[in-house]
Amino acid sequence: MKLATLRDSGSTRAVRLDGDRLVDLGVSDLGELLAQDGWVEKAAAVDADTATTYPVEGADFAPVVPRPSKVVCVGLNYKNHIQEMGRDLPKYPTLFAKFADCLIGATDEIARPDETEQVDWEVELALVIGAPVRHASGADAEAAIAGFTILNDITCRDWQFRTREWLQGKMWDSSTPVGPYLVTSDELPGGVRPALDVTLSVDGEVMQHDNTGDLLFDPVALVEYVSTVVRLNPGDIIATGTPGGVGHARDPKRYLVGGERVVTEIEGIGRLENIVAKEGVV
Repeated sequence: MKLATLRDSGSTRAVRLDGDRLVDLGVSDLGELLAQDGWVEKAAAVDADTATTYPVEGADFAPVVPRPSKVVCVGLNYKNHIQEMGRDLPKYPTLFAKFADCLIGATDEIARPDETEQVDWEVELALVIGAPVRHASGADAEAAIAGFTILNDITCRDWQFRTREWLQGKMWDSSTPVGPYLVTSDELPGGVRPALDVTLSVDGEVMQHDNTGDLLFDPVALVEYVSTVVRLNPGDIIATGTPGGVGHARDPKRYLVGGERVVTEIEGIGRLENIVAKEGVV
């Protein structure tokens, strides 16, 4: 299934993609749906012929989970990106966090803060948690994955590298598109360890292209690792890291200055298409 959170008339609705229409699932957003026992069966059982539906064309997608209890991000998880940043291959996942206030929808404007001169792009496969889990391993970690979505980890590099900790470069308000769909793993090649092409372009120029089969720490391993540290709740998001091609590693370096169209695509999931704007415009 492909699931999403749709904005409609000042509120949001959890929906399922059915051809050229979005079927209302009877709850306000995917976070509320994923918190229910048996959410897969409930979402699949909604009759598209009797439920409220909305056209896909022109749909206004909210962040796929608008208010996750946590967004955990992984740095340095593709070999080519690690090399371009001049680092050694890590023994353990490099973790940092984002917050719900960072998240925006699939076509929303990306705020470009006046306080930074080094706004960068990062296409990432993100997994969404579908069941409470702690200290997971093996099958339990696999079962905790509801599905996958796309996240663009917009980063203020000058703030990121002010200190040894990355958080201040990663958590800017209204900066991080996520969506448009949560795609259940049964629809993706490789299942909970999907092998999908990922691409990011800026104004039509391809900047990043790779395949998620090249992740050093795959989604199941990340659920195992993160759930050892903290409980994961339905709707929580883990962004799995970005491949090579970021602006900061280019020669000369390239950053988003405002007005660019950034398109982030992952095979089988969809695309984010966002214009970079000044913070005051959003």
